[in-house]
Amino acid sequence: MKAQLILIAGPYRGGTGGDPQLMAKNLLRLEEVALQVYQRGHLPLIGEWLALPLASVAGSQRLGDKISEEFMYPLAHRLIQRCDAILRIAGESDGADNDVRVAQQQGIKVYYQLEEIANINSLSPG
Repeated sequence: MKAQLILIAGPYRGGTGGDPQLMAKNLLRLEEVALQVYQRGHLPLIGEWLALPLASVAGSQRLGDKISEEFMYPLAHRLIQRCDAILRIAGESDGADNDVRVAQQQGIKVYYQLEEIANINSLSPG
């Protein structure tokens, strides 16, 4: 089995009420899961890793403004087209739920538990 490009989908803004500290905590949680995906031999990706810097360079003043909204969900949907799978982690997130819908419409595998993802680091030839 070859390494998969896996989008980690879960809460970033959801349930934070716009509190930057809670969003940072959510991003850390996404990144902790991304590390575990990497340790299983795959390439994890989080949409915010790309969307946030691009929105900032484009002139976004704050998350949720018109400019940032041009990047957050649209970028994730472009990424989904390139991914082999999505890992939907627990937690309230309209964006992550939408990512799952888009992936399913495109026939892309959706995982709901880390354990569903093959640990290809444990596979050794001969």
